Amino acid sequence: MNKGQKFSAWYFLIAMVIAWCFAEYIYRPWAESRTEVPYSEFLADLDNNNIENVDIGETRIIYALKDNTSPDKRPIVDGKILNVGLGRRNKANSGNIKSVVKLLDPLLIERLAKSNNIKFGGIAKHESLIDLLMGIMLPLLPLLIIWYIIFRNMHGSAGGGIFSFARSRAKELQGEMTGVHFSDIGGAGEAEVELREIIDFLKEPARFDKFGAKLPRGVLLVGPPGTGKTLLAKATAGEAGVPFFFITGSSFVEMFVGVGAARVRDLFDQAKKKAPCIIFVDEIDAIGQSRMRNFNSNSEQENTLNQLLAEMDGFEQNNGVVIMGATNRPEILDQALLRPGRFDRQIQVVLPTEEGREEILRIHTKKLPLAPEIDLRSIAKVTPGFSGADLANIANEASLLAARHKSDKVSMNDFDLAIERVVAGLQRKTPLTPEIRRKVAYHETGHALVACYLPGSDPVHKVSIIPTTKGALGYTMQMPTEDQYLISENELKTRMAVMLGGRAAELLIFNEASTGASNDLERATEIARRMATEFGMSETLGPVRYAAPSMMYLNGASGNREDIGEGTIDAIDSEIRRFVREAQEHALSILREHEKVLHEVAQTLQDKEVINSDEIKAIVEKYNSESES
Repeated sequence: MNKGQKFSAWYFLIAMVIAWCFAEYIYRPWAESRTEVPYSEFLADLDNNNIENVDIGETRIIYALKDNTSPDKRPIVDGKILNVGLGRRNKANSGNIKSVVKLLDPLLIERLAKSNNIKFGGIAKHESLIDLLMGIMLPLLPLLIIWYIIFRNMHGSAGGGIFSFARSRAKELQGEMTGVHFSDIGGAGEAEVELREIIDFLKEPARFDKFGAKLPRGVLLVGPPGTGKTLLAKATAGEAGVPFFFITGSSFVEMFVGVGAARVRDLFDQAKKKAPCIIFVDEIDAIGQSRMRNFNSNSEQENTLNQLLAEMDGFEQNNGVVIMGATNRPEILDQALLRPGRFDRQIQVVLPTEEGREEILRIHTKKLPLAPEIDLRSIAKVTPGFSGADLANIANEASLLAARHKSDKVSMNDFDLAIERVVAGLQRKTPLTPEIRRKVAYHETGHALVACYLPGSDPVHKVSIIPTTKGALGYTMQMPTEDQYLISENELKTRMAVMLGGRAAELLIFNEASTGASNDLERATEIARRMATEFGMSETLGPVRYAAPSMMYLNGASGNREDIGEGTIDAIDSEIRRFVREAQEHALSILREHEKVLHEVAQTLQDKEVINSDEIKAIVEKYNSESES
């Protein structure tokens, strides 16, 4: 339960207590004071001299007992409810009293006359409309109070209660309140350089006005998840020292028609009053999807997008207002949103380089008690492809491991285990039979040896047959020595051969495959599919792209184009099978040639459960020297 829900729950509880007190101490006594009694009880009270005062009306009588703790009562006479007026009482007019009482009981006059202590009021009024409404509204009043409090909390009292739907949900922060500066972000590279120019525009607009330069309307941060797009936006506001409006794209659209467009207008109205300022829309693809994808021209999402386009570059100028957006799906954004004059700049926030990873690690380990042997450069070297969020997670996992072991310092071993935990998962104690352990050992050894003997493959860092929480019974961890920005056809074939090395070892030793290679087959097939349909690496298919447009920064299968024929699809399937089959045969040939090494490494792995690269190299070099001699 979040803070807002707890706040509403406390209000609801308080309202229920107030409603109970109201019903118990106010409404209930009032209701009981209107109790109706038969006429005979009224006469009995009169004979016993228990009556304090009497009000007589045309059809009703109300009387109060001398005991103040007793309630007022309504007597019934001849099946008719007598008057219940509890209002003002005056001295009795005997004429009025006699004229009314005669209609009820001739003996009542004599009885009242003998009771000298009774005070008579005037003619009691009929039950008024106010009394009737109060009788209906009082029981409902606590429910109305509860409804008002809950509704106000749900939709914001500052926004005007039920009229707050059209108010923007943006959170406003002053620049210094973001608490983030570029010194707190590592590995930003060129993105930081481009954003600093925006900061100079906001800080010193006169310097640019002198040359006729205009402030960029919008800046779109594009990159994979976890690369720090939101942090860069906060740092930009923190460095510039201007107000910062933060909102997510999904906050604009509600179930009510027109709310999204109204919130966009309200957001820009607020921003114009605080200019110069920055509006940051995270996950802008939620409202900025291409209108070609939506066949409903009157959709709420499209109306919101149209209003955003008009606010960014319409008839009115947004002087001093810079809108920043962040997305990891730029391929689905509307082209009108990406044109100059709206998002003038598109900044690629890519995965950090080796230097950037080292810088990020230094930031996230600044407050950690590191052991003297910690080498952040070596950690950065073996973590290519890791985002800033991944590196922050590794530093946190290492500190948790050190605390779990009750160590005084975070050691290099803690970082190694943290990297393994992120890549392979947490080790779990699953008992394996000797036969399964043997199969897993040969499977993982097959991966490792194919990687050792194939040039261009990533070096093996560690091999384990301890099951993990990600479902693997073992794993072979490879650590690249450098960042790769371009991969050749031979390197892709090498990767597939390493992936299928485990299946090849099972076929070689046990003459049958197992389900343990399912993930290897999945990854190898995906590489083969991309080689045939995206990279033009098939001689049969030629240099043609057959794959549909893919999600740029999200690792999802794109599928084939819709305009290709069945014959082409059959040819694609045939080429995928050929690539995978050749990779498996290549792995089999390597393991047959080095079968003795395969047996010894697999036996060592069964004995120790975990072996590192140095132990594998020692066994490989021993057999290499024997073969040379």
